[in-house]
Amino acid sequence: MTAIAQIATATAAGPVPLRFQIGARTLMAIPRRLMRIPLSLDDARTGAVPPLPPLDRAAHGYLVTSLPADRADALVRASGSMLPFVRQRYTRWSTDLTIGFDGWFAGLSANTRQQLRRKTKRLAAENGGVLDIRSFRTPAELARFHAQARRISQRTYQERLLDSGLPAGPEFLADMMARAAADHVRAWLLCLDGEPIAYLYCPVVGDTVVYAHVGHDPACDALSPGAVLQLEAFRRLFAEPGLARFDFTEGEGQHKRGMATDGVACVDLLLLRPGLVNKVTLLGIAGFDRGVALAKHLVRRAGMSALAKRLRRGG
Repeated sequence: MTAIAQIATATAAGPVPLRFQIGARTLMAIPRRLMRIPLSLDDARTGAVPPLPPLDRAAHGYLVTSLPADRADALVRASGSMLPFVRQRYTRWSTDLTIGFDGWFAGLSANTRQQLRRKTKRLAAENGGVLDIRSFRTPAELARFHAQARRISQRTYQERLLDSGLPAGPEFLADMMARAAADHVRAWLLCLDGEPIAYLYCPVVGDTVVYAHVGHDPACDALSPGAVLQLEAFRRLFAEPGLARFDFTEGEGQHKRGMATDGVACVDLLLLRPGLVNKVTLLGIAGFDRGVALAKHLVRRAGMSALAKRLRRGG
């Protein structure tokens, strides 16, 4: 069942902070109660326009994610008097898992292939000449994976600054175990000298593998463990029958673009109830985002991109 088919049951709005953000750093946030409408990869690929369920009285509006960019105007018109704002533009990247590892690898750019080979060779050399990749699939295996991956996640900037590390709460654990019992999870750890330094956690939805949670020890940045682990996970997924696509989900990323075979231009669209507070909120976010974009442009022109990246990540 696609996300569109499930929207009729997703009628509860919840708290969503509208962040004034520079990279991973949130300077402030305005709380809103929004109904989330997340579209699946299939929805994005088919150009679906979701219905907008009725809002409860306390809700401020909707947040529609992975909406095909060429369908945004149609949804804005369908929303009536709601105040629209495109929060993010990106390509939802995916990889065709039916073409085989060799066919996929040959289709990458020469530069990407060279970089992946070099990074893999270097990390293996640091580990005595071999890669230590550990796969997890059953409930017992996932319990061990989670304990080790959480130790990595706690050191990542995603968890420290974005609150988007590998979840530790009981709801996530229950969901993980239920998926594992149904054989609907694939997870991996990359180890160096016997110690985990990177993790990748992917639910399997139908014939699609979903890029859900990923992280690596920042002390190992120079070894590019995330890229190496992704490559080796792909090697295993391509060899597994019954899988059709790898969904890199929302958001941009050079590694996604480099490893994908297909992409759909998408937006995350805010639709807020008309009113002065919501209008001022959207104007404030728009002005802030324009200022950040200008600052990034000036930083790049001044040749300080590396310093800016460290500052955004709290380095």
